[in-house]
Amino acid sequence: MVRPRSRASLLSLGIAVVITLITGAMGPPAAEAQKAPAVFTHPGVLVSKAQLDFVRSKVTAGTQPWKGAYDQMIASPLASLSRTPKPRAVVECGPYSNPNYGCTDERQDALAAYTDALAWYISRDSRYAEKAIQIMDAWSAVITDHANSNAPLQTGWAGSSWPRAAEIIRYTYTGWSTTGVNRFATMLRNVYLPEIINGSSRTNGNWELSMMDAAIGIAVFLQDKAAYDKAVSTFRARVPAYIYLTGDGAFPRGPAGSGIDTRAEVVDYWHGQDTFVDGLSQETCRDFTHTGYGLAAIAHIAETARIQGQDLYPEIADRLRHALGLHAKYQLGATVPSWLCGGSLTLGLGPVTEVGFNALHTRMGIAMTNTQALTERQRPAGTNNLFVAWETLTHAGNPN
Repeated sequence: MVRPRSRASLLSLGIAVVITLITGAMGPPAAEAQKAPAVFTHPGVLVSKAQLDFVRSKVTAGTQPWKGAYDQMIASPLASLSRTPKPRAVVECGPYSNPNYGCTDERQDALAAYTDALAWYISRDSRYAEKAIQIMDAWSAVITDHANSNAPLQTGWAGSSWPRAAEIIRYTYTGWSTTGVNRFATMLRNVYLPEIINGSSRTNGNWELSMMDAAIGIAVFLQDKAAYDKAVSTFRARVPAYIYLTGDGAFPRGPAGSGIDTRAEVVDYWHGQDTFVDGLSQETCRDFTHTGYGLAAIAHIAETARIQGQDLYPEIADRLRHALGLHAKYQLGATVPSWLCGGSLTLGLGPVTEVGFNALHTRMGIAMTNTQALTERQRPAGTNNLFVAWETLTHAGNPN
C-alpha cells in the first residue's frame, strides 16, 4: 500500500521541484559540477586511442572512406619525410596574416607534426614519428613569442595542432626524449597558453573558440586542471553567444564580458542580421569560411572533453546540429531567402563537419539530412591549412 505523504514531505518535494526547475533553466547541473578529470586520458586531444585503433583497423583492411582518406593524407606535402621545419623566435601576424613573419610556416609545421603522428600510428613506420619529433623539437628550441594583432588567433590555430601531435607521439612512441618532451611542454606553457587562456570576448566568435580549442588541448598535454576548467568555462559561455536558438529569446546573447547586450548592438555584432532562427551563427552573414572555423572549434573542444570524461555534447547538441544543418543546406545550393543576410551568402564552409556529424549522428543517433549530404559529398575531408586536418580519416563513422 502506498502511504500518503506528510505535509512536511510534500513541502520538501515542492522545494525540490522548484530547485530542479531553477537549476534546469540555468543549465545542466551535472555537467556544470563536473570539472577536469582526476586523471587525464592519453592520447586524449581530439582523438583517443580507441578512435585511432578503429581508424588503423579500417585503413589496414582497405575499407572506404578511411583508406582513401589515409592515402590523401600520405600524399600531402604535410606528410613529406623530407620536410624541413622553419621555426623562428617571434612569429608576427597582422590582420589576415599581413605581415606574415612565420605565420604560415608555424601553422604548416604544426599540422605536419600532427599529420606525421597520425601516419606513424596507422602505418607503424617510425620515420613518421621521428619526423614529428624533429618538427616539434625544432620549434620548442626556438620560439619565444607571437606578435601583432593576430597573435591570439595565430596562437590558437597552431596551438590546436601541436598538442594533437604531441599526445600521439608521447603516449604511443618511445623515441621522444624526456628532454624533448619537457622542452615542448615548457613551450606550450610559456609561449602559447598565456596568449589564449583569457579568451577574447569582443572579437568575432571564431577567435575565442579557436583559442579554447588550443587551450583545452594544451591543458590535457600539460595535465593542467585549472587551465582545462577555464577553457571549458569560456567555451560554455561562448557557444550560446555564437549559435542562436529560439529559446534564447528575441535576439542572441552577447559574449560574456563583451558589454554587447542591446538588440542594436547584437545586430551590428551579427554583421547586420536582424532576423534570428535556430542555427544562425554570429558570423553567418560575414562568411561561411569563418563560421566554419567556429563550428569546427566547437566540435573539437567537445570531442576532447568527451575523451576526458566530460561529455559536453548533450548541452550543445541542439545548437550544433541546427548550425551544421543550416549552413550545410545553403552550402549545398538552397535558395537564400531575402531575410537572411540580405539574400546573399558568401559560401565556403570548408572541411569542418566530420567531427560534429559523427558525434551527433553516429554516436547520438540524431538525423542530420543536410549535414550528412554535405559531409559525404566532401569526403575525404582534407585540411583548411589552419587547424583542421584529415577528419574523414579520424572521425568518419567512428563509434568510439
